[in-house]
Amino acid sequence: MRCTLSAPLRRCLFSTGAADPSLVSSAEHAYRLLRRHHSDPQRLSAALSASGLDASSPHLLDAVLRRCGAASSLALHFFHWCSPSLPSPLPSSLALLAKSFSRASSAPSPSLLAPLPSQLLGPSLLCPVLRRLPQPRLLPFALSLLSARPAHDQPALFLSLLESLSKAGHVLTAEQLVEEVQPRLPLSLRHYTALLYGWCRQGKLDEAKHVLARMKAADVALDVVVFNTLLAGFVAEGRFEDAFELAGQMEQRGCPPNAVSYTTLIQGLGARGRVDEAMRVFVEMRRKGCAPDAVTYGTLVNTFCKAGKISQGYEFLDAMSRDGLRVDAAVYHGFFVAHEKKEQLEECLELMERMRECRCPPDLKIYNVVIRLACRLGETKQAMTLWNEMESAGLSPVVDTFAIVVSGLVGQGLLIEACSYFKDMVGRGLFVVPQYGVLKDLLNALVRDEKLELAKDVWKCIVSKGCELNVSAWTIWIHALFAKKHVKEACLYCLDMLEAGLMPQPDTFAKLMKGLKKLYNRQIAAEITEKVRKMAEERHVSFKMYKRRGVRDLEEKLKAKRRGQKKRRRRQPGHGQSSRDAGNLDASDEVEFSG
Repeated sequence: MRCTLSAPLRRCLFSTGAADPSLVSSAEHAYRLLRRHHSDPQRLSAALSASGLDASSPHLLDAVLRRCGAASSLALHFFHWCSPSLPSPLPSSLALLAKSFSRASSAPSPSLLAPLPSQLLGPSLLCPVLRRLPQPRLLPFALSLLSARPAHDQPALFLSLLESLSKAGHVLTAEQLVEEVQPRLPLSLRHYTALLYGWCRQGKLDEAKHVLARMKAADVALDVVVFNTLLAGFVAEGRFEDAFELAGQMEQRGCPPNAVSYTTLIQGLGARGRVDEAMRVFVEMRRKGCAPDAVTYGTLVNTFCKAGKISQGYEFLDAMSRDGLRVDAAVYHGFFVAHEKKEQLEECLELMERMRECRCPPDLKIYNVVIRLACRLGETKQAMTLWNEMESAGLSPVVDTFAIVVSGLVGQGLLIEACSYFKDMVGRGLFVVPQYGVLKDLLNALVRDEKLELAKDVWKCIVSKGCELNVSAWTIWIHALFAKKHVKEACLYCLDMLEAGLMPQPDTFAKLMKGLKKLYNRQIAAEITEKVRKMAEERHVSFKMYKRRGVRDLEEKLKAKRRGQKKRRRRQPGHGQSSRDAGNLDASDEVEFSG
């Protein structure tokens, strides 16, 4: 019997380098065995052993974990079966297992997690599991997992649970866990630091101070990590007086602030626009003999660039070079963003050349900024030159890069070129749901410019490449056609949408019915109405309420459009003369889809 694989599975396996057909087939075979025998672990182990699968292959393990997807229990079963044959799992396997936990609808049982080696039960695996549990089940789950481990493994697991609960935002449950296991499992500096981090992350600094008092009472020596954790909490909440007071206490207790401490203060002040105070902290840092590192300088550069003080930012860039610190592309990125705000394209190009001379080539984020600026200024040839340079440097454009170029070309009226880049994006499999805004701008511009055939070609490209289209995508296309009175074409595509099993939005249906009524085309109207009626019945939706909602939504959009036009008229001189014409808007005017 021939085994056919779904398109999502093929993309998942082949996109990660698993191009061996035998590996793909083995992964599918293992997945089917897991589905068939997962309720009986002994029978599952026997079936996997008799299947001829190579348990010692890390590539097979990765392929099966990808195939399991959100089925975290199946992924764990196969991981347990492979573990005895593998010296140690690859980092990619652990990442895939954590991803499976994060995508699962429910957390795996403690009995499935307990057999994992203690060194693997860290926050990277436990955090996704804990996030899938409701609050009442967190503490029983943690206690059950602890009791399932041997006594010598419990201290390490207890620390991992505390850190994971704090990182997952369940620090109150972490405190309850401490009460349950004490004094059997004593607390160390790392345990207290985890609790301190959890309270600071939630902005509950009074509770964090209470943890600090408990540490003093337990004679736990405080280190700079503890102080920096509390300092970051004060800065995040904007309590700079407490932060400076804590920095003074660090000096008094023989634990002076380090580069991380000062950088935290500088970053918090800079984020709130308090540039002068951030500079005073830097001067104090140098006076105390604490050498700034690359992160400190990078924070100062971003602070001054955000404040529009680009020249001071360049001074710190030169200081980094003098101190022998490596300047990476992330530091340069702040300059490009600042130059973009001031529309300084030449300065951006000169800075890119400087980066190449310093053997720090621009990264994809920098190219995105400069290409966006070039398109905004109408320098489309320069934007295309930058695009070619980017690809020549081995950088592959991502969704954001294509969206920037397509939007820029549409804004400059270069619709044919915009279509070319959009099709390239679709061909590379980068057309995803968040980029429907780009699709809307492109299709509306094409239809508005009377390039209907080109717009149809773009839509055909999307459909032919197997892109997953939802109601929003179809609505964008149908409303774009309807906005320029292409009612019949809009209705035909609505029928295609219904054939795909998608129900149009109520306002879309009401809009099409109104347009068909004007054209006296009752046949298409009856066909669409009948299909929508059946679809509403299947979804247990009242068809009458569906129609009423559509009419109401259209009326609300029309009123919003009228209000917007009135506001614009009031801002114009002599608006009183035309105020009586404000209500003469044709009721047939339509509003483009805003999705």
